[in-house]
Parts: sequence; C-alpha cells; structure tokens
Amino acid sequence: MHPELAPRLIDADTMERLNGLADLDPALVLDDFTTPEALTALAETEVLLTSWGCPSLDERVLAAASRLRAVIHAAGSVKHHVTEACWERGIQVASAAWVNALPVAEYTVAAVLFSNKQVLRLAADYRGRRAPYDWQVAYSHIGNHRRTVGIVGASQIGRRVIELLRPFDLELLLHDPYVEPDEADALGVRSVGLDELCALSDVVSVHAPQLPSTRHMIDGRRLALMPDGATLINTSRGSLIDQDAMVDELVSGRLGAVLDVTSPEVLPADSPLYDLPNVLLTPHIAGSLGGELHRMAAAAADELARYTTGLPFAHPVLAQDVHRTA
Repeated sequence: MHPELAPRLIDADTMERLNGLADLDPALVLDDFTTPEALTALAETEVLLTSWGCPSLDERVLAAASRLRAVIHAAGSVKHHVTEACWERGIQVASAAWVNALPVAEYTVAAVLFSNKQVLRLAADYRGRRAPYDWQVAYSHIGNHRRTVGIVGASQIGRRVIELLRPFDLELLLHDPYVEPDEADALGVRSVGLDELCALSDVVSVHAPQLPSTRHMIDGRRLALMPDGATLINTSRGSLIDQDAMVDELVSGRLGAVLDVTSPEVLPADSPLYDLPNVLLTPHIAGSLGGELHRMAAAAADELARYTTGLPFAHPVLAQDVHRTA
C-alpha cells in the first residue's frame, strides 16, 4: 500500500491484533515490489495485507513470492493488483469492499433524503431572498413521502442503500441484469429496465461497476427521460454517465445532481459543476475516510484470523465474479 496510508489505516488496536496473528514487521510497508528489501520479504511471505497503492501482483512478483497463499485487501476493488496469474496460482483473495460500502451507502441515503426535500434549491432560494417567504406554497411539491428512488446496480453498496432506505415511505426501483425478479422481491424492490427506471424516478442513484459495458449507461437519452426536478446521484465512477449531456441538463436547471465522482476525477477549474446551485459536488469522499479507514483494517484482521485457523474467508473474492464487479 502507499506508505503514508498505513498509519491512517491501521490503528494501534488492530496492529496489536495483527502482531498476535502473524509474524510481521509493522515498519515494512511496500509500494514497490522490485527493491531488494521487497524481494527478500516476498520470499518469506504467506499472506499479503494490501490496500490502496499496492503494485500489481504479476508473474514476476509471484515468482519471487513462492510461499504466497493469500491476499487480504483492506480496501475495495482488487482489480488493480490481483492479476490473472494470481487466480491461476490458486491464491485466496479477500476484500473489505463490503466495509467500504457502508459509508458510501450512508452518503447516498443522506443525498436521497436531501434531494427529495430539494435542500440545495431551497437553500439557494433562501440565501437569495433573505426575507420572510411562504415556503409551504412555493415548495408544496417536495418531500420524501411516496417518492420513487431508482437504484442502478445491486452491488454491495446498492444493496446496502436499499436496506437503509427500506424504513422510509419510498418506492424503490432496481435495474440490474444479474438480479432475477424473485431476488428483487426479496430485496423489497421492483425490478425494471433502465429506461423505465429513469423515467419513473424522482432520484436515480448509480451503483453499477465500471466496466466497458457500463460506460455512459446513463446517456443523454436516458437523462432526458428523467422527470423535471429529478436528481441524479453518482458515487460509482464518472465514466458511467455521459458527462457532457449531464452538464447540459444541470446548466439548464432541469435536473439536480449529487456527484462524488466525475470524469476526469478532478474537474478543470472552469467546470460549471463547481458553482451550479443545483449540484452538490464532493471530491470522491463517500467511501471510507478518516476514522472509517480503521474499520477496513479491522475487517482485514478478522479475515487473517479466519485464515490462521483454517476457516474460509468470510468475504472472498472469486475469480468467476471479477468480470462483473468493481
């Protein structure tokens, strides 16, 4: 992982636990597997604890790590470092993606509830008026009562969002080609096509993985299907939305948006998204941040404890699932 990440990720309690589970050097944090120090360590390594910034575990690295049996990832996607060579070697892989899903889902639920309440538009209106006004009359159409929320993707995050929204008086729609109708019923959602979801939803929240097949899945045509005043939430990846078409809709004021990701990741300084009153723009912080990082390291320690006792990982990553996950 990135060396500067380690002390923010692993708190004292988890480090003490890791030391009790395995023979490790807490000072050895690698982001380059080609150095003499790294090659010496790899030759003795049975389990790698990884996170953001881990180099690729390609054939050359695996050749130097003949004892490697497992990779435990204290972050989300393993695609950046777990290669086909790892699967061919039969290396076990676990990920704390399910833990990282928790704050993303919480961010999303807050965004859904604020969006249906039209908080951004109302706050901007209040800021401009600075005087008494009949808000009940002007905003008689807002609120979360019997609103429709469309979830795009029954990922770990998407499923957690569904779970957290269940107590509210909302209709939940889901689009996911891998979810059968009976599973959708069990989740408490109605499975629909993506066009129908966009056309019916007061809020559309994107939780699909970044794949070639999902690029611009929310394109100009589907944005045009969304009702006037609807809100688009994206906590997945910027590439899933046709950003030029989205900007046109947002500049017009017809739609609102809560965007934690964009394309590019950091927008040019002159992007209108920074200043539009109907847009909440955040710098990819919906996932684990601050103290939330410790929860991922603790989850990784849980998986290491299972490994040391011969139990299977509680949250394994399987080779056959990688092609359709983030």
